[in-house]
Amino acid sequence: METLGHDVVPTTPRMAANRPGRAGLTSAEPEERMRAARPGDLTPRSSASIVLLGIDGVGKTTTAEAVAQAARDSDTPVIVLRNPAGRRWLGRVSARFEIELPVRWTDRFETVVRTVNVLASKVRAWHRDGLVIIDRHLVCQLVLRQVRGLPQGRFLPWMAHALLGADTVVVLDVPAEVAYERIRARGEDSESLDFLRATRAAYVEMAQNQGWGVVDATGPTDAITRHIREITGPR
Repeated sequence: METLGHDVVPTTPRMAANRPGRAGLTSAEPEERMRAARPGDLTPRSSASIVLLGIDGVGKTTTAEAVAQAARDSDTPVIVLRNPAGRRWLGRVSARFEIELPVRWTDRFETVVRTVNVLASKVRAWHRDGLVIIDRHLVCQLVLRQVRGLPQGRFLPWMAHALLGADTVVVLDVPAEVAYERIRARGEDSESLDFLRATRAAYVEMAQNQGWGVVDATGPTDAITRHIREITGPR
């Protein structure tokens, strides 16, 4: 993993302090559910889930579609589930009416929307054969709270880790400057460079604390997909 080129933003309160005391949240956990056919194969024995996390502009949606296509190419049933929080919509509304919502109101809105989406995704993935690819999760809201200086609370950290279950978690990582240019290029929203640096540091820290896989997402899509296969496949 590439070393961060920026100072890690202090985390107060630390997310690890709110983390439930369980030892199984690592990228190796779903191995028992994966078919031991050939190294790096994304074909599961019955079902498996991959959760993709990372800062805005890192390429989560693009990567999710690439991994899904690789699964289809190997005749594996696959579904991509997305869990947005409505941040872009809320940002456009705020800009249109020239209002700036208090950060706590913004957090409450986003938390409700993302929680509903994650729960809906969980229902859709229930007892589903094949591969389930989840684009964003409640963990994203924990990162936002950390960066915004808001308390983590008790319920959201518990809910986030409970809903992750045995899913393989992959954090996609790019330098904040790369993500910033990607966001500018798509022209749909905007993020400050400082915000991207802070969220990147928070995601990498959480991945290190939890033992999640971190994938360099600056390269070609096929290389990123191969790296994810290495993390999710049998070893």
